Amino acid sequence: MADANPFDSPEARRRSLVFGLKDGRPERLDGPGGGPDLTASAIAGAFQAFVLDPQFSCIAARSAVNHEAIRLGCYDRLADPGSAPVLAYDLYRFSRELGELTAEGDFATFVAAFRSPTGLDERDFERLLWAQLQLLHDRDAPIHDWAPGVSDDPDDPHFSFSFAGTAFFIVGLHPNSSRMARRFPWPTLVFNPHGQFERLRQSGRFEKLRDVVRHRDEQLQGDINPVLADHGADTEARQYSGRNVGAEWHAPFLPHPGDLSPADDPALRCPSSRRRDDPEPPR
Repeated sequence: MADANPFDSPEARRRSLVFGLKDGRPERLDGPGGGPDLTASAIAGAFQAFVLDPQFSCIAARSAVNHEAIRLGCYDRLADPGSAPVLAYDLYRFSRELGELTAEGDFATFVAAFRSPTGLDERDFERLLWAQLQLLHDRDAPIHDWAPGVSDDPDDPHFSFSFAGTAFFIVGLHPNSSRMARRFPWPTLVFNPHGQFERLRQSGRFEKLRDVVRHRDEQLQGDINPVLADHGADTEARQYSGRNVGAEWHAPFLPHPGDLSPADDPALRCPSSRRRDDPEPPR
């Protein structure tokens, strides 16, 4: 029997709007709710086309799409507290079906796409990305420990975001990204399970995949994303938003695994000093 979803609620089930792929086409997986949603269907189709574009650099994402090992949830507004309970419900379900999704391939991914806001610059998107991750963590922390094998310190070279005991590498997409491979019409967070990259490392295939992706990104953009670094060399938090952050940048994120939400305990609230914006690096 599947584990009970600790984020389950009638409201989360009603508002859950998740797509998978079947026979090469997006298909809505969760209840009819309020009936057809043309915007959500358009987002799901657009993401599939985005990843399958011949110039798209991430072949791991393409593999997930080709093996139909992708889930795409559509939510109202990035970093809105009202979206967090539904995303938590959906992401937990994804974390528990990873084995099934990767039965025929190496990669699975969960895509959280938001209808708004769409006019963000890079700094605003970065701020909302981390606010959304904080909202998820605040709901998860009283229930699950941080994922084993990775750090909960966003300044640590071994940091990875954790939800429901699963480590994720986050890729942020939005219309105004300076990186072409991250330009998507809606603000989007891609949750890539960290374990699949570790399995590639153990089998000696990770370096080849990494080099192919970076070469394709260089062909598309003209240069390699300057914040890229292997796990353990620098904190991957610097890569999540896609913005070229400076050396003094720190993620505006406060981990508190095992504790109450900051909303319930003022002592845990993220201090404003954590939200430091570094000068834009020279281009």
